Amino acid sequence: MSLQFYFILLTLFLFAFLPYLYIRRNTSYDLKNCHTQKVMELPNYSQIDNSLSLCTIKIDDLKFRARVFNLHGKGEAIILLHGWPQSSIAWQPFFDAAKNLDYKIIAYDQRGYSPHARPINIKKYTTAKLVADVFGIADELNIERFHLVGHDWGAAIGWAAVMSNSKRILSWTALSIPHSLAFFEALRTDKEQQKKSRYIKFFNLPWVPEFILALGELAILRMLIFKWMPKLHTEEYLSILSEPGALSATLNWYRAMKLKHELAYQADIKVPVLFIWGNRDPAISRVAILKQDQYIRGDYKNIELDAGHWLLERRTEFVIYEILEHIKNI
Repeated sequence: MSLQFYFILLTLFLFAFLPYLYIRRNTSYDLKNCHTQKVMELPNYSQIDNSLSLCTIKIDDLKFRARVFNLHGKGEAIILLHGWPQSSIAWQPFFDAAKNLDYKIIAYDQRGYSPHARPINIKKYTTAKLVADVFGIADELNIERFHLVGHDWGAAIGWAAVMSNSKRILSWTALSIPHSLAFFEALRTDKEQQKKSRYIKFFNLPWVPEFILALGELAILRMLIFKWMPKLHTEEYLSILSEPGALSATLNWYRAMKLKHELAYQADIKVPVLFIWGNRDPAISRVAILKQDQYIRGDYKNIELDAGHWLLERRTEFVIYEILEHIKNI
């Protein structure tokens, strides 16, 4: 064989195999899907008692991993919605604080985060689909009315849930993210909000965000976000996001923002609202907060903290106390 042949082979190796080795060594992908394997071993919610448990809840062809407490009790229900890039473990301190109270508490890993509720198509991540999951979980658990609490993307979906079917919501608590229409109005008119939301344009790029975020075993997320989180929580987030397809699924929430949602809603909020936000939040401007007042017609408590975005982690006791007081007083 000629030297030219070996040169061609070497060139093919350099341009094909070495990039593969680089990606495998320098990104976070868990090709064994360890987290999925653990979820497969979880019982269905109907098989557990009233203790704090990990289980699965199936809705149509999607199966959600969930943390539940006192699921078969007689108290009012509370559904907790996490944000990006977290999971239901973010609400563990809330479960701990409410363990002696008679509430049914449900926190599920939302669409894209639960490995068996991770469709590929971006159209499956519209607000309408995510809101349907909230009420689908409640329906499957035979819960007609419930208290709703959300942070970050969980707050965005919670606002939409309240606007679309307020009759089923006993109370609403939003952390960090204001009323959706107020946010989008600020995004159109407020330069500060436009600056703070630049990351959304990056997340809307195809494949590039996944590649960059995965580098160095999710080094960027570790450095900018997970440093604020408890170690046990971070380990769970890493185990979820390191599986192939998981990062794309969670980023599809952002990519679906530009799609038509076909969600019927009433913008005015009449259910009791608690809103807690940090005035140093890097993602939300004060203008967005102020603009939400026009949409709230019922009882409303707005708490401003000298804090950033991660309120559950940085102001844990205060935030949970206010949420429970809000719920108790309904």
